[in-house]
Amino acid sequence: MDRFSEYRVMWVLVLFDLPTETKKEKKAYADFRKNLQRDGFTMFQFSIYVRHCASSENATVHIKKVKSFIPEHGSVGIMCITDKQFGNIELFYGKKTMEVSIPGQQLELF
Repeated sequence: MDRFSEYRVMWVLVLFDLPTETKKEKKAYADFRKNLQRDGFTMFQFSIYVRHCASSENATVHIKKVKSFIPEHGSVGIMCITDKQFGNIELFYGKKTMEVSIPGQQLELF
């Protein structure tokens, strides 16, 4: 079995809509984004962050981490897709097609 098969490698997408009306909500929003970045997520769009994972087991670990720091208010969605599915995303800027900007792969040593 190919360890880095495009069907085994996973992408975790975190989609969120958090309130930012009060100072407390703004802090919770900023903390949530910082925690995502500390865990290796990169911004795909303003409220969508993605993380490359070598396997579904590794994706499960990072999904659990995200669940541990979800703010009290707002909505957060977590989705896991294969590398093959991620590669099929079509992006547009206006009517122009854009290349998918894939964050650099991370080397995992265990």
